[in-house]
Formats: sequence, C-alpha cells, structure tokens
Amino acid sequence: MPALTLREVLALDPVRAAEPQLLAGEAALDRPVRWVHSSEVYEGANFLDGGELLLTNGFGLTDTDAEIRRRYVRELAARGASGLAVEIGRSLPTMPEEVTDEARRLGLPLLALHRVVPFVRITEAANRAIVARGLSGRSVVRPWGDDHTAALLADLADRAALNQPEVEARSALAGFHPGPGARLIGVSVHGAREVTAVDRAVRLLGGASVLRAAFPGDVLALLALPGSVAGDPIRAVQEAFRTAADPGLTVAVGHAVEAGSGWLRWSDTLRAARTTLELALTVPAAEPAVPEGPLVTSARALALERELTRGGVDANRDRLARLVQHALGPLLAWEAAHPSDLVRTLEVHLRHGCSPTRTAALLHIGRQSLYQRLERIESLLGLEIDDPDLLGSCWRRCARIGWCGGWGRLRCVGCGRWPRTRPGGG
Repeated sequence: MPALTLREVLALDPVRAAEPQLLAGEAALDRPVRWVHSSEVYEGANFLDGGELLLTNGFGLTDTDAEIRRRYVRELAARGASGLAVEIGRSLPTMPEEVTDEARRLGLPLLALHRVVPFVRITEAANRAIVARGLSGRSVVRPWGDDHTAALLADLADRAALNQPEVEARSALAGFHPGPGARLIGVSVHGAREVTAVDRAVRLLGGASVLRAAFPGDVLALLALPGSVAGDPIRAVQEAFRTAADPGLTVAVGHAVEAGSGWLRWSDTLRAARTTLELALTVPAAEPAVPEGPLVTSARALALERELTRGGVDANRDRLARLVQHALGPLLAWEAAHPSDLVRTLEVHLRHGCSPTRTAALLHIGRQSLYQRLERIESLLGLEIDDPDLLGSCWRRCARIGWCGGWGRLRCVGCGRWPRTRPGGG
C-alpha cells in the first residue's frame, strides 16, 4: 500500500517550521515512513520495528563519547529507521561531527532541526497523514503519472478522502506554500490546453502563488493571493484573466477562502469554479463580454444559478422552467409577441442593483429610454421593480436559466444558439 515518503513528511508545515537541514541521506528521501516517534532514550533503537522517523532533542547524545554516538546511529540504521531528526540549540548546540559522518557512511537521512517546535505537533501531523494515506490506498501520483499538482487538484475538486496534513504535504511537494492570511481562489478555464493563461494572470497579480494543471478540455488552478493585497480579490483575479486570457476562452472564478480555513474550503472554491464554468458554458454572461476577449465570470455572479441547478442543469430543467414561467409569465408572453429588449433590460437592471446609470450604460441607451422600458415592465408584471417582494422572490437572476421553447431572445440552454443577438451586442 502506498506510504508517505520522508520527502513528503519534510513538506508538512510543522516540520518546515522547525527549519530542517538535511545533513546526510539525500538519496533516501523517497523511502517510506511507517510512523514518526520521539524519544530521548539512548536505547531508543530497541523500540523501533523499521520504517520510523525518530525525533530527539539530543539529550541522549550529550556527555557521551564519539564511539557511543556512532553506535547509536548504526543501531538506528540496523533497525531500518527511515531517518533521524535532532533538535539543535538546547541540549546540543551543534550536530556532533561523528553523528553526521556515520549517517553519511550508512546513507541514513539525518536532519538538524534549527527551531524549536513541539514534537507532538510534528508527530500528530505526520502520523495523521500516514494513516490517511493508508486508509485511502492512493499514491500522490495516481492517476496523473508524475504530475503531483494535477493529482492534488483532482482530489480537491472531487473532494476525495483527504485530511489537512496530507493536503499540506502534497501542496508543499508541488511548491505551493500559501502564507499567513493568504486568500485562495479556485479558477477553471475552458478552451485552453495549456496553463499559459493562468501563468500570465498570476504574473499580473504580483506576489500570488498557484497550483495549476491542464486536464482534458480544461485547466484547473488554485491561486493564493497574499493577505497584504488590498481590495476585492475576486475582482482582481477576474481583471487579471480578462487581460491575460486569449479570446474565446471561458474563465470561471470561485470564491475567496482563507488559506488557514482547512482543505474542505480549498475544495469548495475549486468546486465552485468548476460548476460556475459549466453554467457559464450554458447560460449567457452576467454582463457583456469584452469584444474579441475572453468570457470571465465568477461564482458569485452566478450564485443563484448554481443554487438552482444543484445536480446539474439537465436534472433541474423542468423545475426551472416552472419557476421562470411563474415569476415572469406576463413579461415572457409580451416578449414572444412583441420582440423587444424588456427581458434583457430587467435582467441587467436587477443584476446591477437597480442602478439606472449602470443599466443604461450597459444597454447603451439613454436614461429616459430606460425609464420607459422599466415602466412597461412594471405594468406587465404588476409590481414595482424595486419592490422587496420582487427582489426577494428568488428569481432575480433565474430569468436567464430557462430560455428554451421560444420564451425569449437569449441563448437556449438546450441548443446553445442565440435566436437574435448576443446580450450586450446591441
């Protein structure tokens, strides 16, 4: 069964916090670690069964001669220990030369821990990860060959059986180290076979780090924005992709989560990005796309659509059709008999906070023309557009979900065609 390797143990946050320095055994970093123990007993090797990483503060190595120290290392190697980690600074001011020399001669990984971290934190994190690996029976490289990043992103997006220490170890193995206060944002890109658009966006964001991998048909990424970056992180990521992504690409941005909030939240933002991408390829954009540019949207822009289509668009088509018909029946009937822009006007107006200035600008019409349209919509629905009952009726954005069967002029969710013109196109 696949086991956690010494290299992966070294990537765990509590181990990294101890500032480990590898003094010997470089060639053995990929040997499996069956368990992590701590012991200050000089005869600690007698309690090992093989495959353990032994932690010690070095007390058992003080006040002993060189030969006893060499014998200690030899006994650990003979018992099949995966490695020895010695805390430097309290009991031992430096690593004894004979310990280093013997470890190098035997090929036993020897670590000097230069900062004091409670061993219980290290053993708890490592052993939890070891148990999780044993229960899952999964190797970090399966099923994506040697691409550790792709394997981790796939597991997070699929919410595979993981735990925090394992996610931290695998993230570190992929070179992903979100700093304190960092905000993580999932991104899914359709139409790209490579990760170049993601890399360009990350450079524009400045100081961001990223996990990214190309999958068949899509690119999935997890961005970490430093906590020091001011402003709205979602908007910053969207603007970066509007600049960096090639025309024709569709980019979906998940929501922002704190890096320290746990791996389930990491999974949430990736899953939100992926489901948002599915919707973005099905329903019209929340606002007009940049001409000759990519379509970039976010989970919050399609929040209601995501809620209404839990389980997929196809599974909810009939329910959504009834909801739309109930909420907008008179307006849809008018639109079918009198081609106009009333439905699109209502959608844009509600989506942008009922701001006449913003709505008129997006529709490229004057405010007086907008007011005339809004009055007509209100007369058809028998409600004022800013009526709380209307705004709270759960269909502020669902007007775009069920356009099928000749209801309106927006893209059909079944065939994907545009009966007349793309929203925002005139």
